Amino acid sequence: MANQTTTTAPPAFSASLSFSSGSPVHAPLKRVGTHNGSFHCDEALGCFMIRLSHKFNNAEIVRTRDPQVLEGLDAVLDVGGVYDPARDRYDHHQKGFEEVFGHGFSTKLSSAGLVYKHFGKEIIAKELKVDEKHRDVHHIYLAVYKSFMEAIDAIDNGINQYDTDQPPKYVNNTHLSSRVGRINLDWTDPDQSPEKENEAFQRAMALAGNEFLDSVRFHVNSWLPARSIVMETLVARQTVDPSAEILVLTEFCPWKLHLFELEGEMKIDPPVKYVLYQDERSKHWRVQAVAVSPDRFESRKALPSQWRGLRDEELSKESGIPGCVFVHMSGFIGGNQTFDGALAMAKAALKM
Repeated sequence: MANQTTTTAPPAFSASLSFSSGSPVHAPLKRVGTHNGSFHCDEALGCFMIRLSHKFNNAEIVRTRDPQVLEGLDAVLDVGGVYDPARDRYDHHQKGFEEVFGHGFSTKLSSAGLVYKHFGKEIIAKELKVDEKHRDVHHIYLAVYKSFMEAIDAIDNGINQYDTDQPPKYVNNTHLSSRVGRINLDWTDPDQSPEKENEAFQRAMALAGNEFLDSVRFHVNSWLPARSIVMETLVARQTVDPSAEILVLTEFCPWKLHLFELEGEMKIDPPVKYVLYQDERSKHWRVQAVAVSPDRFESRKALPSQWRGLRDEELSKESGIPGCVFVHMSGFIGGNQTFDGALAMAKAALKM
């Protein structure tokens, strides 16, 4: 019989540590299984996430490959050769498995991705303190998968980030999957006991899980409010200029990715060319040209070449607009002392 050991999560992410007693006062804890031996990021994260759900709250983690033991558990991750959410079986190694997240994503899921697919909305709704059907839950559900979960699925399934036969120009061993992998017992460690292995798995769960929660909380506390600001300014853009190609942020926030995504969702045409916002330090106003795509430096419409590299009075004289501060040599950004001046620069640039 394969070795069977039981671990519970460390105090860093468990409200209480307890074992199944079977007493009539306290219902026995659910038991979630995964394989023993060397571990990866996907099952460490999957075990962490499933314990955040109501159904498997603070469940015991049973690490074994014994089929008879696995059969008797309430949920099984990354082992057992079965994907059946109705029975809470979440393996991805079996022949014929091709499950993806959906919603436009085509990366094959790992055990972590499977757990996220079925329990992610519940976890996010708890963090937002709203019902799972709230539209904000869905937005964050997709955003966390795109920015955090998909890479874990791809790495575990051996999917390259780029379609190329060229060797990478450098090695990256700093991503989460690599850092979790390094928590495995070193071959030189004289203590290779199941207890020591389980302690390492607990640390892996904590590392992966806390970074997952960091991502969720970032999207709840920062990403979502910024998205709301950008959406409001997009709706109001025609009140700024009849062209509807100038956006004014009422409050500065990270706007670039939201702008590209919302333009697609809202089918905005023509696309926005300039974004105006106030610099928090100088209190001057910025005019920033929108890039052609999130990963490109080229602008959809750079500020006029006649203005580039000029500053202060020289720039104001050339442009005919009072209060100019600067325009970058590439034309991707410029500044004015006042909002009216910055708006005049954007309007003039649209026509040049």
